[in-house]
Amino acid sequence: MTVKSGNIGVIRLERLYTQSPDRLWRALTEPEYVARWWAPGDIRAQVGHRFDMDMGPWGKQPCEVLAVEHERLFSYRFAEPTLNTIITWTLAPEGTGTRLTLVHEGFDLDSPMSRRAYEGMKPGWPGILERIATAVD
Repeated sequence: MTVKSGNIGVIRLERLYTQSPDRLWRALTEPEYVARWWAPGDIRAQVGHRFDMDMGPWGKQPCEVLAVEHERLFSYRFAEPTLNTIITWTLAPEGTGTRLTLVHEGFDLDSPMSRRAYEGMKPGWPGILERIATAVD
């Protein structure tokens, strides 16, 4: 387990989608959909499930599901043990659509590798979030 310093980076984004929570839930938790908008991997909404995300040039990143609340919350450890961050998705019905919140936290900004990852992912996540809606349409 990596010990983190006090200088921790957090990425937090919200977006309103026209899709219902059940459709976005599928986009976040079913491998065939996640591969369309982000990366291939044997993701599954089951606490304790371990899987790899194939991040192409960055290699396969080991992950573990930490929390699941059907159609409400999905959280997993990402890139353990190297980056060792946590990605949490929260879904909330809003009107006829869904407000999706992403929190990607735990970047050790005192570590050069973790800082590079944070600086790359922070501007990258908005574009990735744009692709989620097209994955389930």
